[in-house]
Amino acid sequence: MTRLQTAGRTGTLPRASGWLGMSVAALLVCAPAVLRAQEPLSDSPPRVQADEDPTAELQRARDKTRQELESLAKTITLSEDKTRALQQGIETLEKNSASIRDALIASAQRRKDFEARINDSEKKLADLQLKNDRVHQSLRARRGLLAEVLAALQRMGRNPPPALLVTPDDALASVRSAILLGAVVPGIRKETDKLAADLNALIELAAAINAEKANLSTSIANNLEEERRMDLLLAENDKLSRQNAAELQREQQRSEELAGKATSLEGLIASIENEISSVREAAAAAKAEEERRRLMTEEQRERARELAESGVPDKNRIAPAYAFSELKSKLDLPVSGDVIRRFGEPDGTGHPARDMVVATSAGAVVTAPADGLVVFAGQFRSFGQVVILNAGDGYHMVLSGMDRITTRQGQFVFAGEPLAVMGAKRVASATALALETDRPTLYIEFRKDGKPVDPRPWWIASDTGKARNDS
Repeated sequence: MTRLQTAGRTGTLPRASGWLGMSVAALLVCAPAVLRAQEPLSDSPPRVQADEDPTAELQRARDKTRQELESLAKTITLSEDKTRALQQGIETLEKNSASIRDALIASAQRRKDFEARINDSEKKLADLQLKNDRVHQSLRARRGLLAEVLAALQRMGRNPPPALLVTPDDALASVRSAILLGAVVPGIRKETDKLAADLNALIELAAAINAEKANLSTSIANNLEEERRMDLLLAENDKLSRQNAAELQREQQRSEELAGKATSLEGLIASIENEISSVREAAAAAKAEEERRRLMTEEQRERARELAESGVPDKNRIAPAYAFSELKSKLDLPVSGDVIRRFGEPDGTGHPARDMVVATSAGAVVTAPADGLVVFAGQFRSFGQVVILNAGDGYHMVLSGMDRITTRQGQFVFAGEPLAVMGAKRVASATALALETDRPTLYIEFRKDGKPVDPRPWWIASDTGKARNDS
């Protein structure tokens, strides 16, 4: 029985059949609608089950926020003026592979930064919405107390029009007035203070949600602009690299045949590196460069290290600027997102995982973690779209689960260069069954001399420290 019902039985509360009943109903029913008008992405707050697991509750809030984010993204487009400005910017670039590649790497980094901001905003919005739902639930549980406070104001002859009591701001003003005027009896003063605090929290949460949505809209618009810039750069890069289209087409067809016959990644890598001429020749050139470095004197090696550390390696290089074994704690993750499974953890099939998995946002850009030769770029069995990079020193990097590949086989790519784009949903595979997410997921596998190795030592500290289960 609510306090309102108790008060009614004892005669301490006048009849609320007039404006009082309508005001309470208006506040409790219309306030969510007012908030919805302020927050166009949010539906009416769902009821939070008291016994719901906090992790499941947070996951529910984040799933809902992600759906709203996808709806928002569909409403944001580039203007004709912005598109024209991007095209003009591309036209001013020098038409050579080095300048286009530099522009692509810079564009990819900006995209990853925007995608990280979007991911952070998504989490903040989910947390704010969850707090908002809980405050609404608390207010519903104490609707009787609110009616009692309003009745106290009525008894003092302070009768605000019903229309004023349709937002949390108006309700808070009424509660504060009741407290200041002494209309609240001592027995419910503590509860009334809590009611005022909840109403104030509701107002602050609405403001925080609107501010975060504004930040999110800006990040989505900036990312859309960067996507368009990258598409134009990739098209320009494609023009420069397709000097022998017929030969590339033959090699692509042969690679697809080899991929269809291969039963494992090991077999695929071996057959590609042996039978595809562009890959074989590029690998041989890279191997020769590695051998040249190996034969350097200590003084020459130190000078090369200093040049590499200065951040200006040769832009026309055909072999990695650094030995892969020397890159530990220096690589960025190839995509912005949340690490949800690490090397050695259960993979859902009763075996330890031989890869690591990152949950991403739809359409996220995937970049090369380090310099490397593209050994394979295409569809392979249940892995979806796969890119395999030869990083030298016997190391290969395998990236899979993407939707669209933007590089090509036989190409030497630099660290940070875009390779592919994620899709809208997770690619189904045997090892993905245990992943409790429908988000797009990138699978990352490092191999040394054909055997999987833990990639964690190579990532910079901020990447290895990202929390799991934040999807």
